[in-house]
Amino acid sequence: MTPENAPAVEPEPAGMSEFSRLTGVFFEPGKTFADIAERPRWLVPLLLVIVAGVGFYFLYGQHVGWERFVRHQMETNARMQQAMERIPAAQRDASIAMQTKFTGIGYYFGTIVMFPLMYVISAAIVLGIASGMMSAGVRFKQVFAIVCYAGLPVILKHALAAVVMFLKSPDDFNLLNPLAFNPAAFMDPINSSKFLYTLAMSLDLFTIWVILLTATGLKAAAGKRLSFGGALFAVVLPWAILVLGGASLAGLFS
Repeated sequence: MTPENAPAVEPEPAGMSEFSRLTGVFFEPGKTFADIAERPRWLVPLLLVIVAGVGFYFLYGQHVGWERFVRHQMETNARMQQAMERIPAAQRDASIAMQTKFTGIGYYFGTIVMFPLMYVISAAIVLGIASGMMSAGVRFKQVFAIVCYAGLPVILKHALAAVVMFLKSPDDFNLLNPLAFNPAAFMDPINSSKFLYTLAMSLDLFTIWVILLTATGLKAAAGKRLSFGGALFAVVLPWAILVLGGASLAGLFS
């Protein structure tokens, strides 16, 4: 066969740009996650979520202050309040000052270090369920990229929370539940059952959004080997176990 008669080789499609992916997660998730599964990159969305979190907590520290957060936690925890009442005032103030310092550092550390680690663990667990139990045939790099892109609504949550923070009085802003997008926003955090309050706080609109996006991405990566219901099960199962465990601990130590 002469070179003139050789069949032309069509170039492979370049895929979506990074900007198209970042916007497509919100407007065309099916198409976007199919591209992410084919070319699993994860650095940009992960960095954006980290920067958004650090920026929000910096604003919180400047506008509300970590001492107010620590004192609010004491006021809403009967055991902690009783323990603090038993010690002298000077020692109590020193304890609050130390907790204030480490609480701020803890939130920054959690955002920069623990948040990516949580993504890695989540991706590994979902991979184990999807590929180990359901034979979905997906790879860790695909699942990790899906988890990172599915977390992009967290940026919107931080942005809205920052707006609410500056609109409200600092004394009325609840860092643990800043937006009225879950049943806990309509419950009394002091007199309600800590188990039910923590459980209600977990049923958040943004959390559900992230879960649905993760399931959409998992289905796109697995193709016909996994139904959307199966993908949703692989995502919801470990999340539900974690939520119930956290709510149980909150109920025990309240």
